[in-house]
Amino acid sequence: MKNKILFFQFSFLPGYKAGGSLRTLANLVDHLGAEFDLRIVCTDRDSGDDQPYPGIKIGEWQTVGPSQVMYLSPQNRTLKDFRQIILVTKPDLVYLNSFFHPVFSRQPLILRRLGSIPKIPFIIAPRGEFSAGAIGLKSLKKHLYIYLARLWGLVDGVAWHASNEQEAADIRALFGAQSKVLIALDLPTKSLVLKSSQRQKKPGSLKIVFLARIDRKKNLSGALEMLNGLRGEVRFNIYGPIGDNGYWQDCQKIIKSLPANIEAHYCGEIEHNKVIDVLKEHDLFFVPTLGENFGYVYLEALSAGCPILLSDQTPWQNLEEKGVGWALPLSQKRIFQEVLQQCVDMGKEEHALWSKRANLYGLAFMQDKGALEKNRSMFDRVLLGMTK
Repeated sequence: MKNKILFFQFSFLPGYKAGGSLRTLANLVDHLGAEFDLRIVCTDRDSGDDQPYPGIKIGEWQTVGPSQVMYLSPQNRTLKDFRQIILVTKPDLVYLNSFFHPVFSRQPLILRRLGSIPKIPFIIAPRGEFSAGAIGLKSLKKHLYIYLARLWGLVDGVAWHASNEQEAADIRALFGAQSKVLIALDLPTKSLVLKSSQRQKKPGSLKIVFLARIDRKKNLSGALEMLNGLRGEVRFNIYGPIGDNGYWQDCQKIIKSLPANIEAHYCGEIEHNKVIDVLKEHDLFFVPTLGENFGYVYLEALSAGCPILLSDQTPWQNLEEKGVGWALPLSQKRIFQEVLQQCVDMGKEEHALWSKRANLYGLAFMQDKGALEKNRSMFDRVLLGMTK
């Protein structure tokens, strides 16, 4: 009999909209769905929407790929509802795909602390929430919750899933050196196999894509400010859901102030099955994020042959020496602009080399079986009580 793992995740509808946390879980399900009985409890709609996803059943288990999913309406996300789901499902392991989410993470932890559910091993995956850039946003509120979580024993005895060594260090810095941290790299998309597209890059022009949720953590405003002063024709296309309307208004003011040779356009949200096609249309992927634990879309950009320009606040390091992109310190705006100008000036032949290297690097990363074995081992160890 397969071990039953119950996931609590804010959103889960593979193929609906691009989203890192959603794809993280979708990829894990695709890779391990045949080995474990995977159950997912999530919301029935995207953040800010007043209507549920089309074509779903609400409040009952239904098959989505190799997993069973229960979509909950806003009225059915109480402690009582979550307790009933856990008692009826009888999972061998509970996995929280966030630490800070006020419903899909906090409520299961409260039930666990109150003893209202059986003693079940828990894994928490913070997904970059503890990086310096991420924790710095609404810092007082986040540190207060961390303090209270430690004071009340909400996370006593849980296992932590870190995607890399830096995230493991961030977890231990906040919750103590004795924290049970298991490191397993996020899994890539199982079926993504691509050839680099033949872009017709012209010197003196550059087509850039920013594909991420529009909020302060992803740093769209910083990207827009770095465009100012570039020579040549630059088109900057922005894709992603608007997560912070006030922040988006600030970004729009920057867009209006850009010189005539730099065009920035908001292209709206994008379904996941269209992400690769969009990436293949651009010369450069540019997201100077304040913090990321992995970043699936970075891997997708590389696999699509689109060089990437990132901050140094992600696990994607040493990109320039590999010839696939750049990871630069956010404090060095001038260096970002120099690289952007280098990309503007780049001709077809040189860009084709960067594109080919990016494509090969992305595909090699996806074909590495080490990450799959680490994730499989993580679940096995927690299920067996071995977290050291």
